[in-house]
Amino acid sequence: MMKTLEMTGRTVEEAIKNALKELNVTEDKIEYKVVEEGSRGLFNLIGTKPARILVTVKRDYILEAKNFLRNVLNLMDIKAEIRIKEERDVVNINLVGPKMGLIIGYRGETLDSLQYLVSLVINKGHDITYKRVVLDTENYRGKREETLKRLAEKTAYKVRKSGRPFKLEPMNPYERRVIHSALQNDSSVYTYSEGEEPFRKIVIDLRRGQKESQ
Repeated sequence: MMKTLEMTGRTVEEAIKNALKELNVTEDKIEYKVVEEGSRGLFNLIGTKPARILVTVKRDYILEAKNFLRNVLNLMDIKAEIRIKEERDVVNINLVGPKMGLIIGYRGETLDSLQYLVSLVINKGHDITYKRVVLDTENYRGKREETLKRLAEKTAYKVRKSGRPFKLEPMNPYERRVIHSALQNDSSVYTYSEGEEPFRKIVIDLRRGQKESQ
């Protein structure tokens, strides 16, 4: 639950300052609603009314994500530094430490699962702009992307040579996007997905004009 309190001051600005002092936060951490603008009254003495505002402390989703990950890592008996950086509604989280293979899991499955759970923690309640979460360690995402791009080119070559479509192993949506993107400008082959999650896979096939010239 977000903390809300009512605060007063001679002006709205003063009421905000009083709230920041009371809550011990900076202004970017709060939201406020003006209940009463306040008035100085006659000669600043008779009929003066204080300004009243309702102040709400914003949820610290970065801290929540960090605490969640720390608890999970402790349960897994893994010591790691958690580095979090947010840019343009993308929350990049990098884990640094030993035993990172346990975090990555088979073909990144554990890393993907953790990334999904952290996304749920950050975006719960829908009280903030949706944040995309990218969880990585030992540059696994970058290495995996390069591996997938090489796989796409290698399979496209097989399709061109054989004239037959090839199905790749099931992949998650992120990995399928890498394959689609790697071959989207290829004039000889095209890609599409088939099947249901989590067994959805990509098919690479010759474009119609290429098939007719085979």
